[in-house]
Amino acid sequence: MSKTIGILTSGGDCAGLNAVMRAVVFRADSLGWKVIGIGNGTAGLLEDPLRVKVLSPADFDGFVMRRGGTILGTTNSRNPFRYTMKDGTVKDRSGEVIEALQSLGIEALIGIGGDGSFDILSRLAKQGGIHMVGVPKTIDNDLSMTDLSVGFDTAVMVATEALDRLQPTAASHDRVMILEVMGRDAGHIALSAGIAGGADVILIPEISYSIEKIAEKILRVKADGRNFALIVVSEAVKSPEGEKREVVYYGGEKRYGGIGDYLGPEIARATGFETRVTVLGHVQRGGNPTHNDRVLAQALGVKAVDLIREGDFGKMVAWQNMQAVSVPIEDAIRVCRTVALDSTLVHTARSLGISFGDS
Repeated sequence: MSKTIGILTSGGDCAGLNAVMRAVVFRADSLGWKVIGIGNGTAGLLEDPLRVKVLSPADFDGFVMRRGGTILGTTNSRNPFRYTMKDGTVKDRSGEVIEALQSLGIEALIGIGGDGSFDILSRLAKQGGIHMVGVPKTIDNDLSMTDLSVGFDTAVMVATEALDRLQPTAASHDRVMILEVMGRDAGHIALSAGIAGGADVILIPEISYSIEKIAEKILRVKADGRNFALIVVSEAVKSPEGEKREVVYYGGEKRYGGIGDYLGPEIARATGFETRVTVLGHVQRGGNPTHNDRVLAQALGVKAVDLIREGDFGKMVAWQNMQAVSVPIEDAIRVCRTVALDSTLVHTARSLGISFGDS
């Protein structure tokens, strides 16, 4: 039986989103289904006219799959339950979103997002009786119940390449190089990139540290005959006193940022090393997705359509033990999946002599 399904991307962008959409469209087309792409997340359903378009395999040539970002557009600031109007007032527009989905004849919705997006979409689904399936995407890789989320592998690759490029400069100038990477609540990017990029120190929000311990590690490196050191730090790391480092943007919005600039002078004073800071920021979100992200994205996209075919709704597709499976969305977003202190990667890093600033 023919179906009409909707698809949207929500929250921050990342590499691999277009590959998910490609897989959904190709799999749906093989079943004789129609796919409607919704622009700018749920915000596209609040525009007049609605920001939607029918997607077909012809929209996904070989170039689109290789592109970063999302051809549909996305938003991480227009919660339909608390939508800020032009006059500054806040209004619940969730009913309008539901009405728009119904007017389009959408029988099931695939949402590509993270924990915040899934929380909103799940509430909409329950309120409007919408059949929903989620596909996990977050460079932070902090969703529970899945080993990997779309976008993480590319973000780690970018951070690792940055360390590869910083190392020759560090060695040429006898410097300590600090690389600040993304990681809102979890240190997965810093941990993986630090191991892959041969960092001497990895700082993540899950492990407390001190400037003295970092200095001890760097001075040991120098005593062993090496004239440089590499440090990778997650943006969510606080000062040793527990102070958040944030940047205030126009309009008063606060975002993590600045821990690298805090650490630079402190480490220079403690070690005598010339210290430089590089902040990757949104560079980690863009660019062509790695082959791993492309494969993961398309496996999860196909699985999402299969769940709709099976009538298995209220689920998030997940990657577990090299298999695409389904898990309840509520379980996936109940807690943030932070770095476990007894994990294999933490043990690996310590065994390689990498310091977390705590010993």
